Amino acid sequence: MAIRQMLRRSLPSERKSNEVPKGHLAVYVGQNEKKHFVIPLSYLYHPSFQELLFQVEEEFGFHHPMGGLTIPCSEESFIHLTSYLISL
Repeated sequence: MAIRQMLRRSLPSERKSNEVPKGHLAVYVGQNEKKHFVIPLSYLYHPSFQELLFQVEEEFGFHHPMGGLTIPCSEESFIHLTSYLISL
């Protein structure tokens, strides 16, 4: 099974923002069209993800009107990072 399919299964983009399971966080990823993902909270502690969060804070501050954390990177970059975190 391709890693992209595994991510889509573990990080579904079709969920509604109110369907975030305990221990997870809703994020919106993309530069133009935002895609919805649900990630484990444990990702927040990884230095690579913290660097991404620092960039988010610089661009958006703490205002995220979509109801979840908005991450201004390409979907491909996000999938690459989360693929790495899944493999740890």
